[in-house]
Amino acid sequence: MKPQLSLLTLCLLLGACGSPAQRPDSGITPPTAWQSPHSSAATRDNQQWWNRFGSPQLGRLIEQARVGSYDLAAAIARVRQAQAETVVAGGSQLPEVQAGANANRQKLLRGNGYSQLDADSDNSAVDYFNANLTATYEIDFWGGQRASRDSAQFALQASEFDQATVELTLLSGVANTYALTLSLQEQSRIAGLNLANAQNVLKLVQTRFDSGSATALELAQQKSLVAAQQRQLPLVRQQSIDAQISLATLLGRPLQELALGQEHFDQLSWPAIDAGVPSELLSRRPDIARAEAQLAAAQADVTVARAAMFPTLTLSAEIGSGADRAGDILRSPFYNLTAGLLAPVFNNGRLGAERDQALGRQEELLESYRGAIINGFADVEKALNSIRGLDEQRQWQSEELSQAQTAFNIAQSRYEAGAEDLLTVLETQRTLYAAQDLNVQLRLSRMQASIALYKALGGGWQVL
Repeated sequence: MKPQLSLLTLCLLLGACGSPAQRPDSGITPPTAWQSPHSSAATRDNQQWWNRFGSPQLGRLIEQARVGSYDLAAAIARVRQAQAETVVAGGSQLPEVQAGANANRQKLLRGNGYSQLDADSDNSAVDYFNANLTATYEIDFWGGQRASRDSAQFALQASEFDQATVELTLLSGVANTYALTLSLQEQSRIAGLNLANAQNVLKLVQTRFDSGSATALELAQQKSLVAAQQRQLPLVRQQSIDAQISLATLLGRPLQELALGQEHFDQLSWPAIDAGVPSELLSRRPDIARAEAQLAAAQADVTVARAAMFPTLTLSAEIGSGADRAGDILRSPFYNLTAGLLAPVFNNGRLGAERDQALGRQEELLESYRGAIINGFADVEKALNSIRGLDEQRQWQSEELSQAQTAFNIAQSRYEAGAEDLLTVLETQRTLYAAQDLNVQLRLSRMQASIALYKALGGGWQVL
């Protein structure tokens, strides 16, 4: 019995040995620097990037989303499934041991019995009891079992990276939608102020019309402007409620349970963000890490498919005992050692097709991995370019807003004094309102560009 046990031990060692699976190479050389300029003196700690926008309410909404989001909960459940898959795939690395116990009774119903049944008319019932312990192991000569385990482990990593991607997308969506909600509330406030101002001008025109110093055309023009601004208010309010509905959905709750507090849009600020260098992006974005893990799993699957084309050697050992009475079940022990070799001979090309399918899947995921890297570079470049362009626009738009306010004040004063016609007042009113509205929109775009840059950089996530 000793030689057989030594052979089993040797086979276990052969099956366990082998080099670990290698990480795939994309073949893409990252650029040395980003095309768009950025602040390299900014902080690199992006772990809780949402706290850098100066909004305690945003931090609370983020925590609510982490707890309440059903998409994130589904991603977490997928990770648990992948963890179970690794246990299933790793089960073949060690022998499978099974225990069994049987109790049998065979009874001759009529006749004199036959050789397979130890019974006759005098003893028409046969009892038999046995118990056994069986160990079975398939030797992993070709690395298929090990590759199957590696594939499951890479799939688990991909699932964990997918969870991180879902979480990053969720949190950036919450930040974007919250900023949009506050900006629409600010636009509603500005629309209300402009409506009040237009109504004050209408009163002035009405007074002048009643005294005969203003025409019916001027009165109609101002009434038209007031009606247009009254129409704008419900539109902005509708958009604001739509944004709140979207925000509540991201939190996994109905709109009635959404509490936003009293923060104002001008309380939000954006930090300076260091984009680092492009080569760091491969370890900063979970979607790139997920594509890499999926490719590694596909490479392991190719090894599994190839190993299936070769013979398999299975060893089994059984020890047991049996008797015709339950009390004597352990008095007749026996053992049985078996070695079985199974080789595919004809399968109508199925195994070759499965190998080709695995190779095709590997090629597909290699291109997806490369695409994820290039898309990651593009996301950062777009965010940096947006930040640069919006900062330049806001610099000039601030001057535009200041001059529009000054022009309206002058035109209104001159109209009250009778030195200016109403057409000038109307034009300066429209210009001022448009400048105020654009100021809010540019500020929102700048806020969202910073959020997009954090998301493009992986939001502080890194491969451990």
